[in-house]
Amino acid sequence: MGAVSILHTVFGVFGDATGLFLFLAPTITFKRILKNKSTEEFSGIPYPMTLLNCLLSAWYGLPFISENNTLVTVINGTGAIIEAVYVLVFVIYAPKKEKTKVIGLVTFVLAAFSTVALVSVAALHGKTRRYFCGFAAAIFSVIMYGSPLSIMRTVIRTKSVEFMPFFLSLFVFLCGTSWFIFGLLGNDPFVYVCNGFGSVLGALQLILYAIYRKNKGEKATTGKDGGSAMEMGVRNGKEHLEKGKSMAVSPPENGRL
Repeated sequence: MGAVSILHTVFGVFGDATGLFLFLAPTITFKRILKNKSTEEFSGIPYPMTLLNCLLSAWYGLPFISENNTLVTVINGTGAIIEAVYVLVFVIYAPKKEKTKVIGLVTFVLAAFSTVALVSVAALHGKTRRYFCGFAAAIFSVIMYGSPLSIMRTVIRTKSVEFMPFFLSLFVFLCGTSWFIFGLLGNDPFVYVCNGFGSVLGALQLILYAIYRKNKGEKATTGKDGGSAMEMGVRNGKEHLEKGKSMAVSPPENGRL
């Protein structure tokens, strides 16, 4: 049991480290957003959903909810602060339609967390409280891990990984795997089930990245006599083609994350 306890702590610490990198990975994307003053075609859905997951997981890890999960609270409390900053930046620079969607999601996030916290404190006790908070955290962890599915569909459709950052995918895999093992060692299904799903999803993202890693917004020219160019990246708006008979549009510099 001593060895299991040590391994449990080790994987918890490793989970905190990889979790921090996971939360910080989008800074590359947000540096681009701040530079261009536009969210382009980046999806705003993952950030509010990750915020909700962090809030619920941090709540679940508190000693009066579940035992031996302090490391869960530490990393998810930190993650909640980081995700709140991402959401704020995204709302500032997103187009009106996307901004409305994100604000609606944030409202849902705050309402959902407040409901879970109040019900668990005011109406539930002991194992019932733990199960209630555990189920809530697990459900939204799966939703958080599943939120990049829309981007994965875009990668398959466009055959480009421009809008699926590599490090985000890598740390989804590492973080999910770490907490999956942590949950197994601690015999906590509320931790290992959802993080096992995250580990698998992260692995699938890495596989997609390996397949399409060479395509990051390039344009491919098609047609006879150097016809018009087709954009492979998923950017907002349409590029204007240069006038002139039988002239190909030369590809611009690749947009890099």
